[in-house]
Amino acid sequence: MNTNVMNSFSLTGKTVLITGGAGLYGTQIAIACAQAGGNVYVTSRDKDRLADIEESFEKEGHTVHAIQFDQEDLDSIAAIRNKLEDREGKCDVLINNAVARTMSHYNDPLERFARSMAVNATGLFEITRVIGDWMAERESGSIVNIGSIQGMVGPDHTLYQGLPLNGFIPDYFFHKGGMINFTRFIASYYGSRQVRCNCLSPGGFQTEKNMPEFVERYNERTMLGRMAKSNDIWGPIVFLASDASLYVTGTNIPVDGGYTAK
Repeated sequence: MNTNVMNSFSLTGKTVLITGGAGLYGTQIAIACAQAGGNVYVTSRDKDRLADIEESFEKEGHTVHAIQFDQEDLDSIAAIRNKLEDREGKCDVLINNAVARTMSHYNDPLERFARSMAVNATGLFEITRVIGDWMAERESGSIVNIGSIQGMVGPDHTLYQGLPLNGFIPDYFFHKGGMINFTRFIASYYGSRQVRCNCLSPGGFQTEKNMPEFVERYNERTMLGRMAKSNDIWGPIVFLASDASLYVTGTNIPVDGGYTAK
């Protein structure tokens, strides 16, 4: 038994798979897991980008491996276990971060909604099943789903009034809301085999692209009076991925500065 609480947060010796690990949240998740000592793999649909992705992390002082994976391609999902098995022989942590943003308006063609579900629902289920079954064979593992506060509450139209922004993206609210209860299902299904599943739901992440008017309005709606910084997600991710959360499963943790607590 680990007798030092700080050691329980270490990911040393653990293989971590982060889907969509080269994007906004994925990059921060990969940095956190690498800093915690994890053997980190991130995925990209584009095989030609893998070397560049690894180099970008290396320039920042982090060793991160990149492998090809397309959550819309069922063959690609089936192959991911074999890739990791050949390289590492196991997967200790799966972080479901990949997301396809196929819609931009409520009245977009129905085909865009269907494609979103293919990636964000069917693909999410299959990668979770492929890796979850593998973890269950070893009776150990942590699955972390990256949700959103938009899976917890409806859109606030006052954030966007008078701005060239649109917060009414139906597929995103649909699958992020479903992800939270899917987390509970997976936690129950694999629980007896000591595989945990939790969801982390971030709030708005401040970037240089955010319009000042939007940021001001958003800040007023949080208890901490600000949007998320790039490293605000680090601690919660490491907690859920590591042995520090060995008795935590089926939960959804908002990381939103109190936005959804009002």
